[in-house]
Amino acid sequence: MLTSRSSFDRTLASARTTMVFSEVVQLAIDSFRASKVRFLLTMLGMIIGSASIILVTTLGLTGKQYALDLISSIGTNMVEMQYSGGSIVGPDNTSTPDFMTREDLNAVVEQVPGIVASSPMLEFHDNISIGDGITKNTMFLGVSPQYKTVRNLAVTAGRFFDDQDALAHTKVAVIVEPFARTIFGSDSAAIDQSISIKGIPFTIIGVFKMRIDTFGQSEVSDQTILIPYSVARYFTGTDTVKEIFFSVKDSTSVVPASKQILSVIKNRHRPNSVYNAMIMTDILADMAKIADMLTYVLTLGAFVTLIVSGVGIMNSMLANVQARIREIGIRKAMGATSKEIRMQFLTEAVFLSLAGGVVGTVLGMALPFSVRFLTPFTIPISIWSAVISLSTSVLVGVIFGTLPANRAARLDPVETLKYE
Repeated sequence: MLTSRSSFDRTLASARTTMVFSEVVQLAIDSFRASKVRFLLTMLGMIIGSASIILVTTLGLTGKQYALDLISSIGTNMVEMQYSGGSIVGPDNTSTPDFMTREDLNAVVEQVPGIVASSPMLEFHDNISIGDGITKNTMFLGVSPQYKTVRNLAVTAGRFFDDQDALAHTKVAVIVEPFARTIFGSDSAAIDQSISIKGIPFTIIGVFKMRIDTFGQSEVSDQTILIPYSVARYFTGTDTVKEIFFSVKDSTSVVPASKQILSVIKNRHRPNSVYNAMIMTDILADMAKIADMLTYVLTLGAFVTLIVSGVGIMNSMLANVQARIREIGIRKAMGATSKEIRMQFLTEAVFLSLAGGVVGTVLGMALPFSVRFLTPFTIPISIWSAVISLSTSVLVGVIFGTLPANRAARLDPVETLKYE
């Protein structure tokens, strides 16, 4: 008998709680219907704020992806070896820089797995005529045919020199696009033209360009001409190279391969010589961090809009409490507790905020989805931005609805019934 009695009490309490909450929800809906324009205008701030969070996040992710794709086009699989310092002391106490050599490249290719392309690079300068008696100081780079693959170069006219040209020591050259247009007027006009390098005629067989603007951070300048490494050695009279480029089979192998390459080259030189392995992975990681930070900063700016709209919700709910003082008094006189009154107005504030958040989220997600499905562009979409937007909407409703709800709950029923 005692057990059935306690079960009945729990069922009654559950029913009463359900009824009370349903009544609170219905009162909130009735309140919205009674003041449609005021509540719609109040929701407008939440709509703008929620949509802003999603759009700012989408813009940040799109910018990040664009920047990473640009940098990746340089070659994420590339390892660039550079000589930084150290020297060899001769018998007469003269020091000679401990440069890398072609033999270092061959040793790396033999000992490090996963190398798919490589190229030495040596550099020298000479003046060439650009017409009207004007000469330009030009940088010549001696590289192998695989340099085009390693540096991901784009050939805009003609062709790049191949292995046959390198083996035959053919006097051919590939000129950078800006320089070709300066001298010959266009890319196609440069093909089959002859230039003199240190008195030796070379035939231009191609025009190339970097796939993206490196803003001066590449070994290739606007006045650069590439020639086969086997030919360039005759101008320098040495087997030393300025840099060595390697390309590995995939980007996940870059870091371990760079360490192995560095170890092989160091072991072939004096202990005090310094060499650096430059990889794009570090640059990509730094760029990703910068892009993420910018996205966070912009998203915080969007949160300010939500805070402002929260203040608007609080002012609207305070006015709502003021306009319904007599209703509150009647409800308290009929037995409504302060907790129920507080729940009623807090629910209204949360519903108001959440409704604006839902509309803003839908509008914010509609734009990137439309672009993705209606255009060839692939825009990254973050579902988490929608979750954060809706969660923030609820939080704003709770925070800024608490003051009006508490004020309504503390009203004296006797005084409220006298209110006119």
